[in-house]
Parts: sequence; structure tokens; C-alpha cells
Amino acid sequence: MATASVAFKSREDHRKQMELEEARKAGLAPAEVDEDGKEINPHIPQYMSSAPWYLNAERPSLKHQRKWKSDPNYTKSWYDRGAKIFQADKYRKGACENCGAMTHTAKTCMERPRKLGAKWTSKNIAPDEKIETIELDYDGKRDRWNGYDAASYAHVIESYEARDEARKKYLKEQQLKKLEEKNNSENADSDDDDNEDALKVDEAKVDESKQMDFAKVEKRVRTTGGGSTGTVRNLRIREDTAKYLLNLDVNSAHYDPKTRSMREDPLPDMDPNEKFYAGDNQNRISGQALEFKQLNIHAWEAFEKGNDVHMQAAPSQAELLYKNYKINKEKLKSKVKETVLEKYGNAASEEPLPRELLLGQSEREVEYDRAGRIIKGQEMALPKSKYEEDVYINNHTAVWGSWWKDHQWGYKCCKQFVRNSYCTGAAGIEAAEAAADLMKANIARKEASEDVIAPAEEKQLATWGTEIPDDLVLDQAKLAEALKKEDKRRKEEKDERKRKYNVKWNDEVTAEDMEAYRMKKVHHDDPMKNFLN
Repeated sequence: MATASVAFKSREDHRKQMELEEARKAGLAPAEVDEDGKEINPHIPQYMSSAPWYLNAERPSLKHQRKWKSDPNYTKSWYDRGAKIFQADKYRKGACENCGAMTHTAKTCMERPRKLGAKWTSKNIAPDEKIETIELDYDGKRDRWNGYDAASYAHVIESYEARDEARKKYLKEQQLKKLEEKNNSENADSDDDDNEDALKVDEAKVDESKQMDFAKVEKRVRTTGGGSTGTVRNLRIREDTAKYLLNLDVNSAHYDPKTRSMREDPLPDMDPNEKFYAGDNQNRISGQALEFKQLNIHAWEAFEKGNDVHMQAAPSQAELLYKNYKINKEKLKSKVKETVLEKYGNAASEEPLPRELLLGQSEREVEYDRAGRIIKGQEMALPKSKYEEDVYINNHTAVWGSWWKDHQWGYKCCKQFVRNSYCTGAAGIEAAEAAADLMKANIARKEASEDVIAPAEEKQLATWGTEIPDDLVLDQAKLAEALKKEDKRRKEEKDERKRKYNVKWNDEVTAEDMEAYRMKKVHHDDPMKNFLN
């Protein structure tokens, strides 16, 4: 929206301005008017409608977007063709010697050269032409249609229309003449009234045949200009109702005017037998459209899996590949079906069951109580899984997992916890119990014989090196001093400016110095080295 000034606005004023702009865009508020009284389109962006600050625009306007540096001498007028200004009675000095006009010379005269010019005869003096000087700009000088009068082309159109009318009239007369001769030859014995009726019917047929060409479209195919001339007829006739007029409800199927498509059914409640149009989606899910869609999907999936196939570049290859794919798929399905039937059999194709089994009749006696529960004669069968059950290995009489003790699984027959071990039977159980009792007795005797041990003095032992004396004890004071010395040495290594000129080397290394070096050393394999100070 055009703004008159760029003065500061408060938040409330800015909010009101935005609401006014939204109302103008929605058509709820009248559009803004410029200096000339013209409405400003509210959808024009602000960067286009806002005038620069140096123009000092007091009112909203779009003059800064128009061409304001216009030439005052520029005009769109053109020469007045054939205009005359004065008609002389006798020859004038300086006029054309041929026709007697003052506006040109004999060399530039456009009239037929006379045997005796107007200079000598003073007769038939031509009138003076209107001379105009028009200043054109760069584009005006090069405009090939400048000064063209469109009304002058009307006589060309009239001549073509007159020729077409004459041609149609001539063709109609020829066709009527042929039909009349044909009727006369066939119905020579019939009455004159019948001939007249037949002639009228034939004439009506001729008119209908001429009207059928209203949708005729000429198309060039296979010629130098585009191909051989052919005829393509538009199959839509005038009686067809446009798809957007089938249902005038605004909430019905959406019609896209750009693509002229209406995907949904405009009349979903109408009888399908009486429905002429059911939406564009009906064409996409019927006929060969669905098969073509499956072909495209197969081409895309094959390309993603590495096959060099493209539906538009090589449609024959893609169709052949899809055909082979369907054949192989059917073969694979039949093979899987045969494998399943071979493994589990086919109950539908086998011989029918005996009648006594089919009706559930048997000689076994089953006893029920008053509530209908089975008392005797049919025990509940435990359901079995698809895995092998009750398979005993290594002389065991129970399966693995039938025994549980101390959070361990084992065999119940020998109470062993080692899987796939050989069964030891009752002797193994007795030996295991004896070993457990012996272990408990040893533990109890050891606890009873142990005395209370005095707490040992904590010693700070060195952990550097491989060979450490047993009686080595580090002095804490010397170790702290060695740690400070190691820190000072590391600072000097980082910054050489702190190193002194006279360096005294001491080759004597104590145990505390080695321990300080070890404690300050960075181990590159240590995963926690980045968290050290």
C-alpha cells in the first residue's frame, strides 16, 4: 500500500495500519485513492508503492513508478495523409513546373509528367499539400506499424468473406443439382409431390453436412512446413454440457480452469446408469490407465534397484522388462505353492474322510457330570509347540531346564548345572550333596579359627618402575616439593622465555622425583586424559 510519509508510528498505529491493509486486500474496506483520484491496488507490494523520501510525497501516489521524465515535444500524432491547404488559380513563381504546387519541385513531383507543364499552360494547378514536421523518439522512428490505420484492412476482410460466400453458394448449388438428378432417375414414376419432398429432405441433409464442419481443424503432418495436410475433428458437440455446469453447488467437485480438469464426481448421488460424466479420476482407475500406472511404478522401482530402464526414453524395454517380471513372479508363486503342498499336503484334493470320523462317532466311552464336564474317558491333551520336545541326550531322563537352584538351571535327574553333560544319576546327586556339606564345614571351621587382625599402617608406596623395593616408603613433604618442581619444569618447557641462561643440571633423581614425574605424566592411552587439570 502506498504510504504518504515514513514518519515514526507507534505499535498501535502500526497494528491499525496492518488491519486496514488486510481489510482492503479482502475487499472489506475501500481502496486507497491517489492524487489524481485513481484507486491504488491494495495488492501492490510496499516496496513498489512507497515513494522515496527525497520526493517528499504528501499523499499516496504511484507517480514515482511511472515515466516522469517525459519529452514535452514528443507526440504520437502522424502525418495527415492527402490533406490539402490551398488551391491556386494560376502558376506562381517558385512552384512546381509540372503541376504548379508550391510544396515541392519538379524533381520530387509525384504526378505524371505533363506534355506541357503548369508553368507554361497555367491550367490544372495542383493544390498545395499539408507539410508537417513530427519529432519521433528512438522507438518511434523504428516502429514499422507507426501510423498504420487498422480500418484500412476492412476491405481485405470483406473481399475474403465475399469469396467464401460465393464458394459456399456454388458448392450448395452443385450438390443440389446432383441430388435432384439422382432423384429424378430413381423416381421417374413417382408424383411431383414426392420429388419435392425428397428434394427438401436432401437439402436439409446438405445443410446438416455443412454444419458438421464447424469443429473441423486443419493440421499439417509430414510436409516441409510441418507435415502432410490432415483433418482432425473435435468430437465435442454443441449439445454437450460443460463439466463445470453439471453441478452448480459451490461445495461440489472442484474444477480447475487452467487444466480444465475436474477430478471428483460432480454428481455422486446420481444413478450410475444414467451418468454421462463421473470425474477425471474414473478414467484413471479404469481401462488401460491402471496398467500403465503399474508399468510406471515398476520402471521407477527397477531404476532405484540399479536397472538401467526409463519409461520415457525406452518404453518398449520397460514394457518387456515388466512382462518378464510378471512371468517370473507367477513362476515363483507357483513354485512356493507346490513346495507348501508337497510339505504339508492338500486337504482339499485328498480322499474324503470316513463317515464315522466325519460325524465324530467312535467306540470310546466318555463319562460326563451334570454340568457337562468330562469325568472319565477323555483326558486333556497338552498342546505341543513346533519344536522337538522330550528329547533326552547323554543318558538323561529329564530335559535341560527341569531343575532350578541358586539362580541356575540344570537337569532334574542328576541335579547337574552343566549343559550337555553326561548323566550321573543318583550317585551324582549323593556326591554333590557330600561335596556341598564338606565345603560348608570347611568354611565354618575357618571362620572359627581366624583371629582378629590388627589394622596395618598405611604406607605410601611408589607405583613407578617395575622393580620396587618392599621397604620403600615415600616422604610426603618431599613428594609435595617434587610435585611443585615438576610443575615449574613443565611451565619452562611451554614458555622458553622463563628459562634462565645459567642452567644447573642435577643428575640425582630421588624416589619422590620419579613419583612426581609419574603423577604428572600424560598418558595418551588414558580415556580420561581430557578431564585432567
